[in-house]
Amino acid sequence: MTTLKSDFLRILTERGFIHQGSDMAGLDALAAKGEAVAYVGYDCTAPSLHVGSLISIMMLHWLQATGNKPIALMGGGTTRVGDPSGKDETRAIRTIAEIDANKDGIKTVFTHFLKFGTAKTDAVMIDNAEWLAPLNYIEFLRDVGRHFSVNRMLTMDSARMRLEREQELSFIEFNYMLLQAYDFVELARRHGCNVQMGGSDQWGNIVTGIDLGRRMGTHQLYALTCPLLTTSSGAKMGKTAAGAVWLNEAQLSAYDYWQFWRNTEDADVGRFLRLFTTLPMGEIQRLAALQGAEINEAKKILATEATALVHGLAKADAAAATAQKTFEDGTLATDLPTIEVPLSDIQNELGVLAAFVTAGLVKSNGEARRQVAGGGLRVNDTVVTEEKAKLRSSDIGRDGVIKLSLGKKKHVLLRPV
Repeated sequence: MTTLKSDFLRILTERGFIHQGSDMAGLDALAAKGEAVAYVGYDCTAPSLHVGSLISIMMLHWLQATGNKPIALMGGGTTRVGDPSGKDETRAIRTIAEIDANKDGIKTVFTHFLKFGTAKTDAVMIDNAEWLAPLNYIEFLRDVGRHFSVNRMLTMDSARMRLEREQELSFIEFNYMLLQAYDFVELARRHGCNVQMGGSDQWGNIVTGIDLGRRMGTHQLYALTCPLLTTSSGAKMGKTAAGAVWLNEAQLSAYDYWQFWRNTEDADVGRFLRLFTTLPMGEIQRLAALQGAEINEAKKILATEATALVHGLAKADAAAATAQKTFEDGTLATDLPTIEVPLSDIQNELGVLAAFVTAGLVKSNGEARRQVAGGGLRVNDTVVTEEKAKLRSSDIGRDGVIKLSLGKKKHVLLRPV
């Protein structure tokens, strides 16, 4: 591609955000004039987004930072159908009340990345239920459905992969492509939107929206996708052995979020600094060049910068200080994640396996037993060697807590009350 005119595409290119785009020269010219109005859609399938969504949120952030307008589209309507992309089975159907509750939880994270308001480049948040919920099915089929070829829809990854694996694809899911394309058309008509961004698995759906817009008489529309990230070891970004890495503190503490980034693989540090922080590129290049033990300093900076974007600098610094005390100073950080338990449970000798389940460090007694066999559980930094071990009053330290540890990185304090 020739020299980029827009700061938006230049920043996204040098930071590694771009996987694929349609008419990049046209989009570049649009963004250079501050006329790009781009949206990303987020279905409301859980009360929080996880870090897998963070790359597209950062794309919206850089769009606004370079003088263009972002739209965060809440899928209050499409969540009622379910996106089949990347799934082997039909998503669970959620009630409208569940969708609305999830939507309220998801909204909060965007205020950390975008400025909302009524000015030209201020972000807006819109719910596609606004136009999808009132649709008349017969009219929708006549006005929109007639522009879709079933033959072509069956070649799209979301349908093709499900059929190749002989996994059921419900008719309601098959309609999702139509609804997402129609979202693009409605946003173009109502809000002047001209770009849809999303993960690379959304490419087929996005270009289908561009084609629908052309057929239904909108202005020129553009597509821009980001890579679906995996770590250097091949693990899916945003998933850990303990579950999803949520962005909302109600689902994951700021400390655990900080720890997720601190545990980044060495080979991913530079890439993640470019994608998930706003540090200048010169500083990122310096940090990415660190070798040996020094790379740990880069990981701490990555963790603090990434956590500050989601939870604020105060909580990011507090998480860093807690980690410093716990892992480097050898002292007990009383602001580690803390679970209160009845004092009577400890006095009655609470089983260690049950204590670790209560603390959320393991999911079941069976998992706890496997950890004991491998030496993975510790109470007050002493390895648990017996499955039938009990917690007693004598285990309560001077700080009034019992420290439970899973491996070297995950700790929870039990506070008897």
